[in-house]
Amino acid sequence: MTPRVPTSVLLLRLAAPLQSWGDRSSPLNRRETRPEPTKSGVVGLLAAAAGRSRYAPLDDLTGLALGIRIDQPGSILRDYHTVSDYRGQPLLSAAVTAKGSQKPTSPAKRTHITQRFYLQDAVFLAAVEGPQELIATLEHAVRHPAFPLALGRRSCAPSQPLALGQRSGSLEGVLREEPWQAARAVRRRWGRANGDAPHVRLPATLDDPAGEEVRDDVPLSFAPAGRAFTTRRTRHTYLEVPTGLTPDPHRPGNTGGHDPFALLGW
Repeated sequence: MTPRVPTSVLLLRLAAPLQSWGDRSSPLNRRETRPEPTKSGVVGLLAAAAGRSRYAPLDDLTGLALGIRIDQPGSILRDYHTVSDYRGQPLLSAAVTAKGSQKPTSPAKRTHITQRFYLQDAVFLAAVEGPQELIATLEHAVRHPAFPLALGRRSCAPSQPLALGQRSGSLEGVLREEPWQAARAVRRRWGRANGDAPHVRLPATLDDPAGEEVRDDVPLSFAPAGRAFTTRRTRHTYLEVPTGLTPDPHRPGNTGGHDPFALLGW
């Protein structure tokens, strides 16, 4: 009997003024965002942190189990653009010639409309489960990234350190036990409205071979000319999560000490 490989769970706090988690179906002139991080986005972030090229194999990363907890859903922002050539010339199309040069639009088009959608002020807790050795390597990479990290698109830089560290236990169990990661002002408003209840109910999506939803967001290749994806099954659930509004004496770093941003409501 083959011995079971010890596993660990890496927690990532995905927070930024803007995030955008697109999928393969978005046309060039309308880039939408999913309401939560995609597996391709999280795998891409880990690959960038580890310094992998776009042509590197992804089997070890796509084999990791992923869970996403929505701690602060944020809201949708639409970025509307009109594009034209400053010289007054017709725009080029997305099609290319055999030599790799862009073809002109036919019929000639001088103005192009594009729309980009973002999640603003959202916070997610991503849990990535896999072999302990690989998870330890990825945690080090996220803390010391080889390439700049982004939450979906290159323009969406994370606003806080990403890695919260490794945890033991199941994917769902870890997401259930980790305190609420929403902004301080959001948690305080919730606490005033709910009498500082010790737990909050948060939605989560987990990788599950028997799950009810099929998502087409598992990357097979990030090569610019050969991007390819396959599917995964997921399961939706709700988790009772500690709010963190009351200091937990058993959790290091949560002692209720001086907070220099308290007066700002953060």
